[in-house]
Amino acid sequence: MKQLTFASAAWSAKGKTTRRERFLAEMNAVVPWARLVALIEPYYPKAGRGRPPMPPARMLRVYFMPLWFNLSDPQAEDALYDIEPMRRFAGIELAEDQVPDETTILRFRHLLQQHRLAEAIFSQGRKRLEERGLMLKEGTIVDATIICAPGSTKNAKQARDPEMHQTRKGKNWYFGMKLHIGTDPRGLVHGVASGPANETDISRLPELLHGQERQILGDSAYWSKEHRRRFEQAGMRYRVARRPCAGRALSEHQKRINRIRSRARAWGEFPFHVIEHLWGFAKTRYRGLYRNTVRAVSMFALANLYRVRYRLLPAGAQCVL
Repeated sequence: MKQLTFASAAWSAKGKTTRRERFLAEMNAVVPWARLVALIEPYYPKAGRGRPPMPPARMLRVYFMPLWFNLSDPQAEDALYDIEPMRRFAGIELAEDQVPDETTILRFRHLLQQHRLAEAIFSQGRKRLEERGLMLKEGTIVDATIICAPGSTKNAKQARDPEMHQTRKGKNWYFGMKLHIGTDPRGLVHGVASGPANETDISRLPELLHGQERQILGDSAYWSKEHRRRFEQAGMRYRVARRPCAGRALSEHQKRINRIRSRARAWGEFPFHVIEHLWGFAKTRYRGLYRNTVRAVSMFALANLYRVRYRLLPAGAQCVL
């Protein structure tokens, strides 16, 4: 047992459970911490003559919280000093433990990028859902969204990010990257891909399929006669919204079929709702596609667990920090 400070003792006696506290308690209960720490430990720095490294389990928790609350590294360090529920989630007691500074948080993030550990975290999260029978493999919903990047050139290099591009959607222009996902019929993500915003949605389709589908759903951006023929020959139902041909509009029957397919395809929008609207990843934070993709992959892994958290918890379980 750690020695509590007066502030921690007073916080423990409060009469209300905040939404942040409840959210952190639920995620603490459903994330497979032991599996994820085991992935990181082989690459994590070992204690030597210098300052001993932070425990990897603590740094993993500190890495996740900025994803949930849309914090930069300096903001994450300040939040650990300011917010008691976040310190408890990370296992930090100010009287005994050292709070990771922004440089330590940065280096841990770079460690995950260097060894592609975000992809391993995503795979472990997906594996846990498969073990619990929560991820279905009968079909795949494919979808994409644009994550905007800063378009200003008022920076050290006086240039926009060279890996980002602009594209037109409707009557509006966007500059940034595009995230592509493949989900099961309930909207749980099993495949993630990324690219510049100007690439076509259909170009990433093969990366989003797991190979055991009996049907595929998507909006009209994924429509292709060649794909339809090939998938139907393989015994799969091709339920992608039909796109009108040049000079010929869709018939009323085709429009009705598109509306029916859209209701099933709508489940693929929920992961984007979680990471963009609930967790704030509507704009890139780093320069370059890969660093932002690592952030997205980690967030989709956590979004899967968040969306089925009540089914992962034991019946009658009470989550506390």
